[in-house]
Amino acid sequence: MPVMAAAPPQSLTALIEQASVLLATDPAEAGRLAGMALKSEPADPRARLILGSARRRQGDPAAAHAILAPLASAHPNAPNTHYELGLALAALGQPTQSIAALRRAVALNRDLAKAWRALADQLFAVGEPEAAEAAYAEHSRATVQNPALRAAADAIFHGRLQEAERLLRTHVLRRPADADATRMLAETLARQDRHAEAEALFRRCLELDPGFEAAIFGLAEALFRQQKGGPALAEIERLLVRNPEHPAYRNLMAACFGLVGEHARAIELYEALLAEFPGQPKIWLNLGHALRTTRRAEDAAAAYRRCLALSPSMGEAYWGLANLKVAAVSETETAAMKRALGRAPLAQDDRLHLNYALGQALEDKGEYAAAFDCYAEGARLVRARLGYDASETTRFIQASKRLFTTAFFAAREGWGSPADDPIFVVGLPRSGSTLVEQILASHSEVEGAMELSDIGFIAKEPKGGYPDGLALIDPAEMKRLGESYLQTTRVHRKLGRRLFIYKMPNNSNHVGLIHLILPNARIVDVRRNPMGAGFSAFKQLFAQGQAFTYDLGDLGRYYRDYVELMAHYDQVLPGRVHRVIYEDLVEDLEGQVRRLLAYCGLPFEDGCLRFYDNDRPVRTVSSEQVRRPIYRDSMERWRRFEPWLQPLSEALGPALEDWRGGSTRI
Repeated sequence: MPVMAAAPPQSLTALIEQASVLLATDPAEAGRLAGMALKSEPADPRARLILGSARRRQGDPAAAHAILAPLASAHPNAPNTHYELGLALAALGQPTQSIAALRRAVALNRDLAKAWRALADQLFAVGEPEAAEAAYAEHSRATVQNPALRAAADAIFHGRLQEAERLLRTHVLRRPADADATRMLAETLARQDRHAEAEALFRRCLELDPGFEAAIFGLAEALFRQQKGGPALAEIERLLVRNPEHPAYRNLMAACFGLVGEHARAIELYEALLAEFPGQPKIWLNLGHALRTTRRAEDAAAAYRRCLALSPSMGEAYWGLANLKVAAVSETETAAMKRALGRAPLAQDDRLHLNYALGQALEDKGEYAAAFDCYAEGARLVRARLGYDASETTRFIQASKRLFTTAFFAAREGWGSPADDPIFVVGLPRSGSTLVEQILASHSEVEGAMELSDIGFIAKEPKGGYPDGLALIDPAEMKRLGESYLQTTRVHRKLGRRLFIYKMPNNSNHVGLIHLILPNARIVDVRRNPMGAGFSAFKQLFAQGQAFTYDLGDLGRYYRDYVELMAHYDQVLPGRVHRVIYEDLVEDLEGQVRRLLAYCGLPFEDGCLRFYDNDRPVRTVSSEQVRRPIYRDSMERWRRFEPWLQPLSEALGPALEDWRGGSTRI
């Protein structure tokens, strides 16, 4: 090896500056130049820092640590030195010491974004999700270097989202080509659950800067939150090409796999992540959800309990355990939930999940008054978040009745896509729609595609509002909408069967739209006694939507509106909708199944009566119930809570008695 010549004193600063520039792209050359500088000035802290960083970047963290540890001791107030030391310690497998060094770095310089990111990654790896999330938030704040955006970044960091939105909209109006501001505005909207608006802004951001990694990830998340699993996967794949080991990208990919029905791949990814990060409670939680979907209830219970061992106050894990319905919550776990609810502070998300989980546990123990109190408190917390207005639903129902007349449909006969593949299953949540889906999916010609939101997205397309804007659509556009629906749902069809089920209870609001764009599709309306269905929905925490279920009065009014709208369709489209009454299905399974299959144009198959043997994935909260033979005891379970259900019965009004509609009674 040639002897390194000492640098002339006058070139010391130039050498250090050159080495600093090369550090990221050519650490070997940067280290060589730093070594030359140290020949001239052995104690120069700048050169020693560059040399230590170069050694780490070249894959020699021990050599880096030997340089950086004494440097940090000699210069305790140098944030970049502590940052580099933290990275070296992380590479040496010493996370506790790494976290300490990185905390020192950000304490010295709160705007050192790269140190916040490294700290967040280390906290994530050791299983401290809340601290990691806080550090990631600091990283997002600190990455904003533009002084004009710092006030908005600070507002986002402190949760003042409306203020941040106002500041960012003003900025973007003045500087529409500012990709950073556009991305920040998109993230602000995403935090307010305005995912469609966020999607549009993330796309705009990527028009301005196609390689903006944070915007690609934000777009993928916005798509996932809208249940657009296929497009979300495409964005995540772009990110994994750049960084195939990134845990957040892999975690979101697993969730997207679950969304498009690739459950085995989702479980494989979660298990791989947990092999690397066994202390991550949220990944154990996600694994539990995936295992429940694939009929592995015992394994799901074990995953939820592992999550709780790591994070005893994580309400969603208790909620997942309670919803399994096959792994009773123990006395110890019930007591732990009560203790967690009594502690302050407790994140609101954990509090509402704990209330629902404890309510189920107390109901199972026969403590009905206490159980109802828990359900009511959980519902109160969710309702405050969603701000549902029952009057808007009533206005929508009346607008639909005005638009969708016999003459309106007659004038558009033959429009839309002629495809007859879909079977739409609609009705109130918790009325038996998952059971009907499971029965149909047990037929050799039918595939179950679970709950999908595509019709709801199509309903947002017409100009002039919905439903009135449908009157402005021409035949070609109506057909395009039908074909678009078939295309976007194709990713969920794995078995190549002739027909597929699109189950989404709320599509009862879109029967008119479905008929216009897919006139040959089947529509099955599933109903159950409104007191039983209403209370079952009220005590259930839904993953998303169903905002009307968190108040008994809203529930009753929604059911009443739903019955009124479906009666209207029975009148203007007679015979178009087939009605299944859950209670009749329980009393005469074979007779009701034969009628259902005949409506769908399918021959009878005995397998539909043994629906519980079907091992298809089921994502809804009814996943375990539909894997058992049909039973009667659930029909009257609501009566245990009858003393507290008066607001529901009063809001139902005439629908309490006349809820069956045009059904075939046995």
